[in-house]
Amino acid sequence: MKSFKEKKTVLKRAAALFVSAAMVFCVFGCGKSQDSPAESEKDETSYKEAVDVLNTVLHAYSEDELFAVAGGDVENAVMDAPGRFDISKTEELDTTLGLPASLAADIEDAASMVHMMNANTFTGAAYRLKDGTDSDAFVDAVKSNILSRQWICGQPDTLLIIQADKSYVITAFGEAEIMKVFKENALSALDGAKVIAEESIE
Repeated sequence: MKSFKEKKTVLKRAAALFVSAAMVFCVFGCGKSQDSPAESEKDETSYKEAVDVLNTVLHAYSEDELFAVAGGDVENAVMDAPGRFDISKTEELDTTLGLPASLAADIEDAASMVHMMNANTFTGAAYRLKDGTDSDAFVDAVKSNILSRQWICGQPDTLLIIQADKSYVITAFGEAEIMKVFKENALSALDGAKVIAEESIE
């Protein structure tokens, strides 16, 4: 028969094991709950920034399809790649990319990809829309703004608007053949990409 002292030691060990098991359970439980929001955010969009969207499209180009590209806004210009566009520059968003100043409040990020020789040959932009933005109204306003422009240095042939990965809207205008290649590469490379509007510019 075990003595009182031996029984006390066994009880202490059992209590220690119980506490250890509870701590392990809590640590793993907390870790899991902290990871869940990040995982759901990851499921929300495949692209961290608008510039990632345009880079994904550019990487889909073959060597013979590529043209001289510049990106970003005037102060943050990037050569040979798309670049981030400062969304506080509402006037430049309009004059360069065709985004009406009134829509700047609906976006949280932007990037551009422009033909270095002539912006009317190709200008593309990607916008991450804020939660709750009416994407149909956004698209209609951009389309109307671009189609009503007075063009200098040659008129583009086609306007294209693509939705990608739920959060992003891509707008592009330019020469017909370049626009065709851009559309094919965007639709093949981007998650959930679909054409929302495609119109001739007259």
